[in-house]
Amino acid sequence: MDCTFGRGGHSRAILDGLGRDGRLLVFDKDPEAVASARQLAQQDARLECVHAGFAALRHELAARELCGRVDGILFDLGVSSPQLDDPRRGFSFLRDGELDMRMDPTTGSSVADWINRAAEQDIADVLYRYGEERHSRRIARAIVRARQEQPVTRTGQLADIIAAANPTRERDKHPATRSFQGLRIFINSELEELQQGLQQAYDCLRAGGRLLVISFHSLEDRIVKRFMRDLVQYDPYPKDLPVRADQLPPRLQLVGRLI
Repeated sequence: MDCTFGRGGHSRAILDGLGRDGRLLVFDKDPEAVASARQLAQQDARLECVHAGFAALRHELAARELCGRVDGILFDLGVSSPQLDDPRRGFSFLRDGELDMRMDPTTGSSVADWINRAAEQDIADVLYRYGEERHSRRIARAIVRARQEQPVTRTGQLADIIAAANPTRERDKHPATRSFQGLRIFINSELEELQQGLQQAYDCLRAGGRLLVISFHSLEDRIVKRFMRDLVQYDPYPKDLPVRADQLPPRLQLVGRLI
């Protein structure tokens, strides 16, 4: 399973190493990624594409009677280059476009919809929690002040508001980087879906199967490391109950070292 098809770089590499009777199930929420995956499926019958996010893994595998039978599962987290490069998607502050940021533009609310109606405190909380932005309150105040004059609907417009409100400048980093990151993670429920997806992926693996996660953001990284640590050191007993190490039933084993 490639749970983040994107434009298929990893999937093509997996197919190259897969036997003739092998099968690759790929997932993506982005309709453009799904279209790319279905084109590849026309060329290689071993591939099947599902238009869904991580939260649907168990359901889709159960429908195919594959729960507990998967040899390998890959997650490559975050936003893809084609999404950043297309100003229509609204992910990038470097290219002016509609302020959207949804992985799947066919469902849910865009960032513009949310940011023009959200309370100032809620905006500040999102920027701080998901973007780890130290100046979240100043930026949220500036956004609310700006939207009173005209709705905030463009990426360039929002980036300018954030840059003017941000009192610090990090070397080689745009002042809107953390805020855009936080808004994207929030609007797509990325951290919540990752937590669901990891557990469901574990349920789908066969004994001896492999789980690989590539992460770039510290919040994602923390979730992944804690998930793996808890299953490697699996301890279902009450906290104060003394239990010997050989009585604990570990569910995962780390293979190799953390890169």
